[in-house]
Order: sequence, then structure tokens, then C-alpha cells
Amino acid sequence: MLLYARQQTRSEADAQDVLQESVVEIWQRQDRGDLPSPALVYATIRRRAIDLARSRTRRETREAGVAADAPVVWFDPSPESREWARLIEESMRALPEYYREVVTLKIWGGLTFAEIATTLDIPANTAASRYRYGIEALKENTKGALS
Repeated sequence: MLLYARQQTRSEADAQDVLQESVVEIWQRQDRGDLPSPALVYATIRRRAIDLARSRTRRETREAGVAADAPVVWFDPSPESREWARLIEESMRALPEYYREVVTLKIWGGLTFAEIATTLDIPANTAASRYRYGIEALKENTKGALS
């Protein structure tokens, strides 16, 4: 979930805040005995991240200051896998946003295509095809590095 929050926000701190706010919101809305569905959790994270970005953009515009944003770090690799993580991160960044979201939710979020469809408000078949195209693009982007 933190990886998805990182993908949706501009910084590690924002990702942690969005995740915490999402968990609290879901906990307050759910019956105490029921566990929330993963799709609900990811949809709440996404919605909170969008709200945060909108409020930050409005504030920056209002203050007319240019903030130097640090690049978003998706992985915290061990030293021996740093190059592989860099390659995957670059390949993920190269994907269009709509592929990247689905790949992240499927692989790291562990969601089904039906849950991804609910999270992103798209048909399940669209989620499946975006995943397939995203994986194909990742394979193509990493092909030269693996040989």
C-alpha cells in the first residue's frame, strides 16, 4: 500500500501521510468487525493523494513560490539489487500513468482485476488489458539490460 501511495504522491512523507489518513478514514467508516476490501483501501489512497495534490497546487499557486520537488523513490533497494531496481523504476516511470497504476495495483497491491476495476472506476476487461500492455512494455524496456 505504501508503494502505491508513493506512486500517487510527490514524496515519501506525503505517501506516509496519505496512507495513514486513508487507513483512519476507512477504519472510521467500516463496521468494527469487518475488514475492508483491498479495492476500497487503494481507492481511498488514490482519492486522498488526488486531494493532497490539488490542495498543494492551489497553495503553491497562491504563494507563487516554486518548490523544488525531490524525485519520488518507489523502491528502497539493497546494495546488491540497486541496478536492477533502477532499471525497473525507470521502466515503470516510462509507462503511461494508466498502465503504471494497474501494474502497481496488480503486482504490489495483490488486487484482482475486478478489485482494480473498482479502485480505478474502469471495466475489469480494461484493467486486464492495461496490465497486459503494461507488462509487455516493461519487458520491452528491460530486454536489452537482461541480455
